[in-house]
Amino acid sequence: MKNFKYWDNLHRNESLEEFSTDRTGLLWLKIKSIIRKDLIATFVQQNNIALKQTSLKQQFVELFDLLSQNIDVSHQLLDNYIKTINNKQIQGINIQQLVSELYKLKNFEWGGDYQNSLDKYLVSRYVKSQNPSFEYLMSKFETEINPAVQGYVLNSWYNYWSSVLIENIFKSHPSVLPTVGQIKNVDFFVGEIPFDLKVTYLPAEYIKQKRKEKGFPVELTFLKKKARETNISYDKKAKVTDIFYEITEKMKDKNDDLCTQVLQTLKSEKVAILEDAQANPKLLAKWLYEHQGEMRFGSENRLFLVLVDTEDFNNSWKLKRNIDLLEPTIVPYLNNFENKKIEDLKIDFEFKGKPHSFSALTDVIFVVK
Repeated sequence: MKNFKYWDNLHRNESLEEFSTDRTGLLWLKIKSIIRKDLIATFVQQNNIALKQTSLKQQFVELFDLLSQNIDVSHQLLDNYIKTINNKQIQGINIQQLVSELYKLKNFEWGGDYQNSLDKYLVSRYVKSQNPSFEYLMSKFETEINPAVQGYVLNSWYNYWSSVLIENIFKSHPSVLPTVGQIKNVDFFVGEIPFDLKVTYLPAEYIKQKRKEKGFPVELTFLKKKARETNISYDKKAKVTDIFYEITEKMKDKNDDLCTQVLQTLKSEKVAILEDAQANPKLLAKWLYEHQGEMRFGSENRLFLVLVDTEDFNNSWKLKRNIDLLEPTIVPYLNNFENKKIEDLKIDFEFKGKPHSFSALTDVIFVVK
């Protein structure tokens, strides 16, 4: 029997596929969205529901048992209540002021070679370095540690508030039902399908793989070769990203026919890869699932928002605050979502180290400048 425990176990095990096709499971998720002391108290009061239990955990079970007796009516009650709460939350955000604040960040630089953990980076690079000298450690604060921490905080701030901005666009649309309380792996429902929103860019590793498939040379190898042909010198001992930046910037400054042609070739090749991804979004979505970080693995339904600045792929981060480009892309997608079929959204994928395959409902929205 698909009772409370059944859905609770599925959610705990991150087996979310069935929630997308079963209205009882969907009801469970919506109720979970309001299992907060203030939210549930207001909901039961407004709908003349008397709960015997006092703990939130037990109230969740009791409310689910009550509401699951009339699924359709209960969905309507929850939808109306959640939309009312969401409207209040949306009205509390000054969008124009938020956009203005986000535009104050001029450079998106993490300041270190870590992935997602500043703590891990600092410990491995400085706390457990081969040099035990206290003076050595102190000397690194102004030149390395402080910039790394500052970069991490600034970028994390930008990512958080730009996500608030983007989620606000989704949550303001009439076809979207938000989760007013946080639910793991669910940000909102679109057309009664629970989705986790992932804002990303066209991954460098994806581009690298597609370049190889298309027979394009490795970008840096190509650039180094052309640098020699154009008599452009560069620091051969620098990091790969710094070498790439130095050569391309010098080519932009030199601006002769050959340099212009080299830069245009690289751009055209990347745009070709982008156009292929736009023509086959499910292939990109599958790649994103299969190449996600092991520590953050998930098989939940995901809606990928892929941001691409075709003039400079490295500046795609700026599009996270470009509301004049975001809204005209996201809103039409949501307007037409009702025309999508479940089978069009379903993908199967595998993940290295996992013993079985996974299924999810997913789609990709491209925001391209």
